[in-house]
Amino acid sequence: MGSTGVAGGMGSKSVAQDGTAAPPAAVPAVGPGRPGGADRRRWPRRGGTLPGGPGAWAALLVVWLVWGSTYIAIRVADESLPPLAMAGTRYLIAGALLFPFARRSGGPRLRAADRPGIKQWLALALVGTLLLAFGNGAASYAETSLPAGLTALLIATVPIWMVLADKIINGRAIPRTGWAALVIGVVGVGILARPHGHESILPTLIVLGGALCWGTGSVLAGRLPAPARPLLGSAMEMLAGGAVLAVLAAATGELSHLDPGQVSGRSALALLYLIGPGSLLAMTCYVIALRRLPTAAVSTYAYVNPVVAVALGALLLGERLTLTTVLGGAVVLASVILLLLRRAPEKPDTGQTGGAGCAPVSGTAVTTTPGAPSPGQAGDVLRGEPDTGRADVLRQVDQAAGAGDGEHHR
Repeated sequence: MGSTGVAGGMGSKSVAQDGTAAPPAAVPAVGPGRPGGADRRRWPRRGGTLPGGPGAWAALLVVWLVWGSTYIAIRVADESLPPLAMAGTRYLIAGALLFPFARRSGGPRLRAADRPGIKQWLALALVGTLLLAFGNGAASYAETSLPAGLTALLIATVPIWMVLADKIINGRAIPRTGWAALVIGVVGVGILARPHGHESILPTLIVLGGALCWGTGSVLAGRLPAPARPLLGSAMEMLAGGAVLAVLAAATGELSHLDPGQVSGRSALALLYLIGPGSLLAMTCYVIALRRLPTAAVSTYAYVNPVVAVALGALLLGERLTLTTVLGGAVVLASVILLLLRRAPEKPDTGQTGGAGCAPVSGTAVTTTPGAPSPGQAGDVLRGEPDTGRADVLRQVDQAAGAGDGEHHR
């Protein structure tokens, strides 16, 4: 959750009003950037070259490694920093650094049309609270006692909660394959959550509660207004989520007991890593990957991040891999893979948003693992529906990125 995907869109409203819309601008000749064009960012046929180019794959590699490593950084930061205050500081600083840049991005027409008002701020405050304050805050708090790898595996259940939240909130039907994946996921969670010896189950329940908040917030984000420019929405979510975390830190007494002189160099460096690479760099790379690569490729971060976290936890922190952790993690990841790769043939873009199926493109993305976006395509993929949500989001990202160029070349 570190990860920050980005959430956006307004359910079934038109693209021009769906929360991440942008005025017409330079768009690809074929694909989601042109009305009526299907999303053609697919895997190549045998013998063809990979789509997107090496830069896009390098960006996805950064997302895999950096968002996976944020679990390790959180664990290290928690060594001498109060968890809620640490997470609040992370998002307030990252949001403050990103907001001025994001606000000035795009061409003059886009900036004039894309001015967030009170509705957008309130909407993203709600999403930022659910995803960053409750979702990432729960992971940060739990890692004071839970291993980073186990926390990452528990957070990997976000797609499961997204599907259930989508059914409850939007009334979306879940196909048989989806139900089977959910049952597999519940079994995996049961294996991971089983307490050992005198260990308390409370931290595990806190992480699962955070994952539930993340999944619910991701679904709600598809119904709420958001800026057209993904990075601007991300900055707004960070500022709102960071402010809520600061209030929680004050309410729990963390701020009154915070002694800067007791903060270790390791924890300070870990916090800087979470602010820079963990939030700002990884979010930018995620948007690049989302624009250029196939859905199936981008969605792999949902199950690559936990594997990276488990491996780094063992290598860097000496975390012990138990048979229970390996077995439970494998079952959970199998459930997530089944959910994310359950796809139907793509259909032409209808000009409607994908609701909960929209890929994260506003602020969660910068942070869905304890620093990253939520698996944005889970909703539509699990229901076996066409990925029109991602097509709309990609169109919006293309427009936001190309608006300035389109005006200068006229």
